[in-house]
Amino acid sequence: MKTVLFACVHNAGRSKMAAAFFNQAADPACARAISAGTQPAAHAHPEVVAAMREAGVELDDSAPTLLTEAVARSADLLITMGCGEACPHVPGLRHADWELSDPKGASAARVREILEQVRARVQSLIRENGWGRPRS
Repeated sequence: MKTVLFACVHNAGRSKMAAAFFNQAADPACARAISAGTQPAAHAHPEVVAAMREAGVELDDSAPTLLTEAVARSADLLITMGCGEACPHVPGLRHADWELSDPKGASAARVREILEQVRARVQSLIRENGWGRPRS
């Protein structure tokens, strides 16, 4: 099983959205997602929680997690979203950077736009790697 680590600054918006969408859509026998942040917030941004709820996804109650080198080493793929140089470099770890706006403090409409960008990228990632849930 592969582990995808989504990382952003606060682990309260983009990375939480990405991990939730990933774990909803990916075959758990093939891949799973975790998320972390370089400067974790106390909780997920309320505007993100509300937008995800509108999209039919409840974010878990877990507090944002600190992105450490050990957390990064536990992954097979690191996808960063705005943490730049603060994200750890782990030799041999596949890495991609998704340029996405931070939803913190954004209007509901803007958060929905960011949410759809995240969802589309996650769906593409799952499709490209063959990690989708089997069809019944």
